[in-house]
Amino acid sequence: MQVLNWFRLSRKRWWSIGKYLTLWVCCCILVISCGGRPKTEQAAAPSTSASGTGRLIVGTTLKPRTLDPADAYELAASNVLYSLGNRLYTYKLGTDEIVPQLATKLPEVSPDGLTYKIPLREGVIFHDGTPFDAQAMAFSLKRFMQNGGKPSSLLADVVQSVEPSGKSELTIKLKKVFAPFPSLLAFSGMCAVSPKAYEIGSGKFQPTKFVGTGPYKLTAFNANSIRLDVFDQYWGTKPPNQGLDYQILTSSANLFNSFRTGAVDIAYQTLDPDQITSLKNGAKSGGWQVIEAPSNVVSYMVLNVKQKPLDQLEVRQALASLMDRKLINERILRNQAQPAYTLIPTSFQASKPTFETAYGDGNFAKAKELLTKAGFSKEKPLKLEIWYPTGSAVRQQVASTLREYASQKLEGILQIQPQPVEAPTLFANIGKGIYQTALVDWYPDFSDADNFIQPLVSCSKGSETEGCQEGASKSQGSFYYSDRMNKLIEQERAEQNPQKRQQIFAEIQELLAKDIPLIPIWQPQEYAFAKQELKQVQLDPIQQLPLWQIAKGA
Repeated sequence: MQVLNWFRLSRKRWWSIGKYLTLWVCCCILVISCGGRPKTEQAAAPSTSASGTGRLIVGTTLKPRTLDPADAYELAASNVLYSLGNRLYTYKLGTDEIVPQLATKLPEVSPDGLTYKIPLREGVIFHDGTPFDAQAMAFSLKRFMQNGGKPSSLLADVVQSVEPSGKSELTIKLKKVFAPFPSLLAFSGMCAVSPKAYEIGSGKFQPTKFVGTGPYKLTAFNANSIRLDVFDQYWGTKPPNQGLDYQILTSSANLFNSFRTGAVDIAYQTLDPDQITSLKNGAKSGGWQVIEAPSNVVSYMVLNVKQKPLDQLEVRQALASLMDRKLINERILRNQAQPAYTLIPTSFQASKPTFETAYGDGNFAKAKELLTKAGFSKEKPLKLEIWYPTGSAVRQQVASTLREYASQKLEGILQIQPQPVEAPTLFANIGKGIYQTALVDWYPDFSDADNFIQPLVSCSKGSETEGCQEGASKSQGSFYYSDRMNKLIEQERAEQNPQKRQQIFAEIQELLAKDIPLIPIWQPQEYAFAKQELKQVQLDPIQQLPLWQIAKGA
């Protein structure tokens, strides 16, 4: 899931009234800029009904583009959909163990691995009063595939048909064997939606509404806030709070200050490393909770292997050798991450640190040797652009640090040029081959090692000489094509034996370190900060922040 977690809304431009007011504002700005911590705009004061009751006020900088599950493919929407909807399967909190949700047990799989029979829960109703049954679940999954939304291919690529085989039984037939299919059904967007509230049809989306079966129902979706009320007729355990109010802030500085001043109960996504350090250090005196957990997110540099000079393997090897992950973690990330030497996070048994074995960290001598071999010198330096989202201070610092490394250690052979670009523009253009390199994140859609490989480096159409013309690696900006990689991905997706799958993933990671279409850099820690009176606050590697279990004390 490509995430726009560094995207910030533009602030409104205020015009001064009269020269004296202008002078006064400028002076204020100068005073603030000289202070120890920036004092920026804060969240709008919460309503009395929200602050004085058991409703949770959640501060975030992430603004959902849409809440239609058939088109939602960003982290901002996923966070909200987990509270609004139910899927056939979910994860036991704190683990990657699949458990039934709208299903009553794990699927019955045919011997050939192509047919899944799923028994469904009875007595469930949608937020609009419509009864839930197999017909409604089939409608929801068909709509996900057929409406052509951003995540539609997740299901459409593997599913042949979805039909009710009884009032409370669903039968799904696959196009080909897909080992992690139950995990895919736990993706946030594959929730049940009311057939009375939605339509099947290309582009027929409803971005500002949601009618599902979850513990909350959507009652307001505005530019700066989202309101979720507890669904009184929820089939499961009702939340111990009285509802959720998302306060969408324009910057991490505003989120930081809004939490410190008590304007929000929870601060979650996104805070900069220095702000996280400050909140951690001030927790005891400030009287708030620090919630920290490993994340399944991977931050990496994508390399366009079809654009010169990155079409030369020696150049890509030099960049892999140059990367000093430990220094980046210490200086920029404030030790709030761990170095990543593979695309598969360390939480998976299949993870293998192939980039550490092959290139190490900050191997400047090797980088210089490889660049010289590729034909570059002080007189003929390699000029490399590194693109990153303008809202990401971390990626700006990483790009600047790499530029400094190259200047100091490689004696002018490599000249790195950091290039900021607005996040929407970056993701609109990355699949067009415009950028040499880019610093980006990957948030998993479902908890399986496949989801860190197939969506990033597979290619459905292309060749070794022409690169990827259609497929994941083109859309992600590397344009990488490898017959061997495609075959390995096909094998791991079909392999039912866990040990054999791990062996295939090991070969995949070795091949990635050899071909280098991407360079993994870090795997961040996840942080949330909550008022002391909140109970049962925890972070989950998949479902992020499970708000439906948090109780708000007096």
